[in-house]
Amino acid sequence: MKANEVKKHTVLAHNGLYYVVREVEKSAPTARGGNTTYRIQMFSIPDGHKVDLSLRADDDLESVDLRKREATFSYMDGEDYVFMDVEDYTQYILSAKIVDDIKGYIIEGVEGYYVSLIDENPIALAPPQSIVLEIVDTAPELKGGSATKRTKPARMSTGIDVQVPDYIENGTKIRVNTETGEFMGRE
Repeated sequence: MKANEVKKHTVLAHNGLYYVVREVEKSAPTARGGNTTYRIQMFSIPDGHKVDLSLRADDDLESVDLRKREATFSYMDGEDYVFMDVEDYTQYILSAKIVDDIKGYIIEGVEGYYVSLIDENPIALAPPQSIVLEIVDTAPELKGGSATKRTKPARMSTGIDVQVPDYIENGTKIRVNTETGEFMGRE
């Protein structure tokens, strides 16, 4: 796999260990794109040590052959998240470290979560591309506004904050992009 093909939540092998990618940042020093570099932030599995790599677009990385299984969130077991396979009802126990960056997008009754497995051990979780969350706390709309598009922070039912348009109120259900954390629209 080339560095320019790496995406968030990809699992890679590096120096004999497995890593899950949390962030990919592209930087092109010139307008023509010469010497484009990719800064890849990844965390080791399962202990969560952070590693940053800076690579050129055509540098090779070793992708890991893993199995992805669709699952739904069942319940919390202490600090662990328990997901159930939608086909064979196998339970996958994922530690808080594995789901740390996406725990605000984990809710019951939602389809589209994928558990990544290496040798039947769950090592990563990918959420659906978007999810519907309810706003529990946001400031009221400012009156006498202008024609500009203003946003304000809103606290979701899962505890994360999302920037929403000024006219959105408490109790509103909104769709949130799980990759960017951005407001997509009302439900």
